Amino acid sequence: MKKIGWAAVLAGGALAVAACAGLKQDKPLLPIESYERMIVGRFDADYVGTDNCVKKCHKHQKITDDFRHSVHGEQIRPETGLPLVNCESCHGPGSLAIEKIGDDVAANDRQGVKCDTSKFLDIMNLPAPAQSLICLKCHSAASTPSLALWNASLHALNDVSCFDCHKLHQGPQQKVSREEMAEMCYACHPEVKAENGLFSHHPIREKKMACTDCHEPHGSTQEHLLKGNTVKETCTRCHMEKQGPFAFEHGDVTENCSNCHAPHGSVNNQLLTASMPFLCLQCHSGHTAGSTPESTTLFNNRCTDCHSQIHGTDIPSANGQGALLQ
Repeated sequence: MKKIGWAAVLAGGALAVAACAGLKQDKPLLPIESYERMIVGRFDADYVGTDNCVKKCHKHQKITDDFRHSVHGEQIRPETGLPLVNCESCHGPGSLAIEKIGDDVAANDRQGVKCDTSKFLDIMNLPAPAQSLICLKCHSAASTPSLALWNASLHALNDVSCFDCHKLHQGPQQKVSREEMAEMCYACHPEVKAENGLFSHHPIREKKMACTDCHEPHGSTQEHLLKGNTVKETCTRCHMEKQGPFAFEHGDVTENCSNCHAPHGSVNNQLLTASMPFLCLQCHSGHTAGSTPESTTLFNNRCTDCHSQIHGTDIPSANGQGALLQ
């Protein structure tokens, strides 16, 4: 009985191994068009091209004109050598959507005959990752390198999709302008809007800066989606005089400017997180009232009245160390 039992076990194990081996066999990938048909839920739709999609009604004329003047519209011709982009690249096969529309455009308008959009991909109701995949099927190979970081970015992990920021049918630009960018970002980041409304702020309100000057919305290896490898590297892209290197550096600001500055706005001058001298006294406790004859008036003055090179200096002090003086 034991021998029969072991034989059955061995036979079952062999079948299991064979089944696992079958799962590992290579299978050819279907064309993208087939996967789009699967998402629609039917395989009897065919691709008919942009011209056939839009020629039977006037409703899409402005959208079509905007598209043809856009970056995507430039890629509708094979001679560009780029991935071809047309209406069906995003909306899926369109033959079923237009099959009941006649060729007489005027009659269609009078009768109110429209394309059946329910036969397209229901892209606006797809989950955010699925919406982004529609764009990434082209842009992951033919766009900015930062998109390689998209799937692990804060935006993607918080169910933000490409559609939330890029409105492809609002004009030929197909992305928000620098002047409108801040308001778009404020929709999700109201605390930044409040900070930017404070007395001291970066000139975002004045339209001289945009959020993407500091942040990479598609993904970054740094905190807060910063473009630089450190906070200081991001800041010194504009504030180059603070970059150094200096013979005598202010150690606390070597890598992180936000130790002293609030990047989006502050009630203090120069975006300081606290007013002087109280900001400096958090670290330099030796300068307290009564410690030196000169310090009795310290609380009525700014540290930078003497230490004007606060970010670093090449001039040594009397003791051979830089005192961050001019």
